[in-house]
Amino acid sequence: MKSYRDLEIYIESKRLAIEVHKITLSLPKFELFEEGSQVRRSSKSVTSLIVEGYGRRRYKADFIKYLVYSHSECDETMVHLDYLFETKSWNDKDKYMEMLQNYQGLSKRINKFIQWVEKSLNEFDDLNPATGNL
Repeated sequence: MKSYRDLEIYIESKRLAIEVHKITLSLPKFELFEEGSQVRRSSKSVTSLIVEGYGRRRYKADFIKYLVYSHSECDETMVHLDYLFETKSWNDKDKYMEMLQNYQGLSKRINKFIQWVEKSLNEFDDLNPATGNL
């Protein structure tokens, strides 16, 4: 692995953040800057925190800390999607269910990656084929 861009959790979180961004552009004006802003920020933070943690991967505890923050932001994003749907600001039930399922899956994958890092990654590993990791 040469970059955070090779991580499946990065790829999926970025794809979902872009999708959330597009969805929020069609929200009612009063939600565009309220809940819409919150869900955009939390969804983008999932990805940003993966990148920031990867940048600190040389220090296992820092890497894990940022992955845990990313996991928390993923769960927060689901709550914001719930609010939008349950308050009827967003009425597309099929899309809501799809996004919720996607974020639940991402949450599980981030958690599994955290477990892998805790168990398998050694301090100072570079997460590349030369070290035998990933």
